[in-house]
Order: sequence, then structure tokens, then C-alpha cells
Amino acid sequence: MSEEKEIPKTSPEEQKINLELKKAQASKLKAEAKKIKTESEILLNQKKKQAVDIEKVKVELDKQKIVLKKEELSLAQNEIEFKLKQIQLDDKLDFVNRKEASDERNFLYRFNDKVSKDTVKHCMETLTEWHRLDPECAIEIIFSSPGGSIIDGFELFDFLQDLRNKGHHLTTGTLGYAASMAGVLLQAGDIRWVGQQAWIMIHRAAFGAWGKTYEIEDEVKFIQRIEERILAIFTSRSNLTKNKIKRNWDRKDWWISADEALTMNLADEIRAKMPEHSSS
Repeated sequence: MSEEKEIPKTSPEEQKINLELKKAQASKLKAEAKKIKTESEILLNQKKKQAVDIEKVKVELDKQKIVLKKEELSLAQNEIEFKLKQIQLDDKLDFVNRKEASDERNFLYRFNDKVSKDTVKHCMETLTEWHRLDPECAIEIIFSSPGGSIIDGFELFDFLQDLRNKGHHLTTGTLGYAASMAGVLLQAGDIRWVGQQAWIMIHRAAFGAWGKTYEIEDEVKFIQRIEERILAIFTSRSNLTKNKIKRNWDRKDWWISADEALTMNLADEIRAKMPEHSSS
């Protein structure tokens, strides 16, 4: 039989030291495990904090999106308001342009009715307003009238001469026709014109006379004086004589064309000519 190898025996002190060493190693392992656990908890907390931070960022982004959306809506609203103001401005500008282009703003009066107390009053009120707004403005009156009241017509005639004396340049014209008293009023302007297709008609004064013989005779004398006034106006503004006028208006209406009016110097010019007529 072989000899058995003897195992060296450890002393109690060595055993105690080894035990203490093993305990120290175990404590070290526990400490390392605890450290790892703590680090794991720290990492977990960091992840949670990162998740919270991410949520905060998302919330902030959502807030910014909302703010941006509000700004976009505000910008769109401002754009709409700007367009509305632009439309209003365009409307106001169009209104101003239309007003500036109107007959009234250009001191053009269209006398398109019979000569009466009301029409004469309206015309005089309008022209008086223009005179006060601009004491030196040029005024134009276009007649398209069958005539009417002689006395009211003479009131307007004198009013127009007063405007001329105050410095207004007065242009009178006719489109359609200027008949009877309107034909007399046509002569009130510094410049008189007729449309190519317009007519001037003059005739003797007419009044209704009723009553006793002497009352009718007085009325006839007054009418004769009125006719002399009319003759004086026509002869002073034309190359016609009183006799020629009397021959042509006696017992009839004397219709005068535009070309005839120009020849007789009852008008200074003819307007609204057809291009074909002018070229021929």
C-alpha cells in the first residue's frame, strides 16, 4: 500500500482569518450588488426624468403649435380685414370718382323740362350754390325744353346775365330742341351751341286774355312790349333783323335747324356731328 499524502492542517487563527476574508468578500459583493441596484435605480429615474422632459417638450411644442395656429388665424383675420378695408377704400374712391365726374361737380346743368316757376327756381338755386362754392367757375346749361312761362323765363335770363357780369363764363346749348322761351334762354350764354339734330323754335308771345275790352287791350299792349324784348334779344345775338323775325314767326312756329342757326348766328357752333356728316 502507498502512503497517503497528508493534508496540512490549518490553525484556528488561519481558519478565522479565512472566514473573515470570506465575509469581507461577501460584504464586498453585497456592496457591489447594492451599488449596481442603486445605479439601476438612478438610470431608471433618469429614464423617467427623460420621459417627463420629453412630455414637457411635447406639451411645449403643442403650446407653440397652438400659438402658431392663433397667429395664423390672426394673420388670416388681418388679411380679411385688410381686404375689407381695401374694398371699402375702393368703394369710397369709386364714389369720389363718380362724384367728381358728375354733372354737378363739373357745373353742368341739364334743363330738361318746361320753363315754369318751379324749374326756374331749381335752376337758380343750383347755380347760386355753384357760384358760392366757386365764384369764378365756368357754367354750362343744356336745354331740352318746349319752353313755357315767359315771365319766369325772363327771370332766369336776367339771373344768367348777372352771373356773366360777376365773372362766370356761361355756355348754353341744346340737345333735342330749345323751343319758345327755351330758345330765348339759349341766347343767354357767352358761347351758344346746338346739337346737329337739334332744333330752335321761336314764335310770338302768347298769353291768355279774358275780361273787358280795355282789359284785353292792356294785355295786348303788354304782350307787344314782351315781344319787343324778345326781338331785342334775338337781334342783339344774331344777324337777324326785327322785320325778318316778324315775317317768319307771324302766325306760326318758326323751326330753325342747327345749320340754319349757325348761319343766322343764333348759335356759335354745332356739336355732336356724325363723323360721316363731318367728312362729307
